[in-house]
Amino acid sequence: MKIFSSFCLLLCALSLSAQVTFTQHIAPIMFEHCTSCHRQGEIGPMPLTNYQEVSANGGMVQYVTEIGYMPPWSPDHTYSTLRDENWLTQEEINLISEWLNNGMPEGDPGLMPSMPEYIEGSQIGEPDLVLTMSQPYQHIGNNSDQYQVFVLPTGLTEDVDIEAIEVRPDNKEICHHAILGMDTSNQADLLDAQDSEYGYTQFGGFGFDPVDPFIAAWVPGSNPMLYPPTIGKKLLANSKILLQMHYGPSSINQEDQTSINIFFSEDPVQRYVQTTTISPLNLDQPFFILPNQVKTFHGVLDVPFNASLIGIGPHAHLLCKSYEVYAESPDGNTVIPLVKIPEWDFNWQGFYAFPNMTLIPAGYQIHCIATYDNTSNNPSNPFNPPVFSSWGEGTQDEMYLCYLQFVPYLPGDENINLSAANEQNRLVYPVDQMFPCYPNPAKENLTVGFSLKEAAHLTLSIYDSQGKLVSTEFNGRHFGPGLHKHTLSIQDLQEGVYFCNMTMNGVSHSRKIVVAN
Repeated sequence: MKIFSSFCLLLCALSLSAQVTFTQHIAPIMFEHCTSCHRQGEIGPMPLTNYQEVSANGGMVQYVTEIGYMPPWSPDHTYSTLRDENWLTQEEINLISEWLNNGMPEGDPGLMPSMPEYIEGSQIGEPDLVLTMSQPYQHIGNNSDQYQVFVLPTGLTEDVDIEAIEVRPDNKEICHHAILGMDTSNQADLLDAQDSEYGYTQFGGFGFDPVDPFIAAWVPGSNPMLYPPTIGKKLLANSKILLQMHYGPSSINQEDQTSINIFFSEDPVQRYVQTTTISPLNLDQPFFILPNQVKTFHGVLDVPFNASLIGIGPHAHLLCKSYEVYAESPDGNTVIPLVKIPEWDFNWQGFYAFPNMTLIPAGYQIHCIATYDNTSNNPSNPFNPPVFSSWGEGTQDEMYLCYLQFVPYLPGDENINLSAANEQNRLVYPVDQMFPCYPNPAKENLTVGFSLKEAAHLTLSIYDSQGKLVSTEFNGRHFGPGLHKHTLSIQDLQEGVYFCNMTMNGVSHSRKIVVAN
């Protein structure tokens, strides 16, 4: 009997240890994938920051994760790797279901992880120029989406090089996503004047072709794109930023007065980020979809020179069902997968950046394949019965576009990690850090980035591969807290491997560099 009782106790202990609990299993999933949007003041319709909030919505959490609706990440993560990916593994989805099916046990409070600390205000520091909507826009509480374009004059009297643009939504409860363009004409002002509200309503684009139709984008949870040194964009004199904001449904009237932070380049820009598009001009057939038709369009863009691809933005409206973009070599033997969206959802489209600058060699072709469903089986079809659909800016029209951001390729671009560049150039850091050196390999100049929690005296030196001191750039120089970049000449160094060493508060940090003269 004692042996049997001990065996039962052992089984109970094993069962409890194997039980899925909120504190040990579910909270880490929520904090990593959900709470950035599902917390007070953000776009998520309910907060998911603790046991009480998650368990109260347990059935909904299980449902939206099982069907793949949440987290809202449309691209196929098995097809290509993109920046700011946010998706659940099947194991995480199963854990949520098991937790709910077993009664949503809370578990040991001592195992509860700390909720992430979210940075308030700018994610990348003090901007050089701030553009704010001239007045609040009132989003009517009729549970409908709204796409409104606001015209923000830059006030610039001369061209300016910039390294980042950051959208700072004022009311994140209704701000769903934003797309920014740049223009120097008065066409946006004319459209604005014709609309009785502040800004003008425009569903698919800006209502005309601006100078640059895509200079930046924002979606909840995304990081602003901060370009690496010597790479950037140009804001033209007398230009205007066109801010197209998608406001999500709300049951009450709400206001928003979004701002845009602009950061001027600290280093001279040698390569400007360019934007090209794949459009109906790249198709071998007219762009239209007949009623009750499922139709696929395949566009091809020739790549005339080596290009380093930075990001990609497929765009379509309500009839679109799937999207796939890839680059292919002339012989067809090499394929570079770029983005694949198996189930297109207009409400969650965005601009996707790559973790690394991606080389597309000269002679390759970029293929853009999009399928549209103009039947009654498509729940997003705005017409029942279906009607003829073709190109247009309106809600009930359709589009076929793919934005591509790139710079002309230079050797070493493959080593530039865009995710690291954005994460490591933030101004808010809890610890002292030295970042990767740019460019690497380097020829004439080398930029060293670092961040300090507090002011410190730093020493920067170069050592060869044998550990011999080659040069000291500075010794005991004082730097304040925050992000710093220092550019040094390496013209006198012979070709080979070196180590860039920085001493911060008595701690030595080292980065390997390659000099390729």
